[in-house]
Amino acid sequence: MADWLTITEASKETGYSPEHLRDLMRQGRIVGRKFATVWQVRRSSLSAYFREQKTRGEKRGRKPLT
Repeated sequence: MADWLTITEASKETGYSPEHLRDLMRQGRIVGRKFATVWQVRRSSLSAYFREQKTRGEKRGRKPLT
């Protein structure tokens, strides 16, 4: 399993839009890098982000992530 995903791969895997993933990178919530012209996301940072969101529970009417 690759440690880095392209934005497109991360979007398909998470269901988040590429724009939202780029926002999370800008906010420092997930780790990303630009390799030539392609943005990539570190898989482990996505996992950590999901764990954090799961522990937060319901917020603004959302159900917790499963």
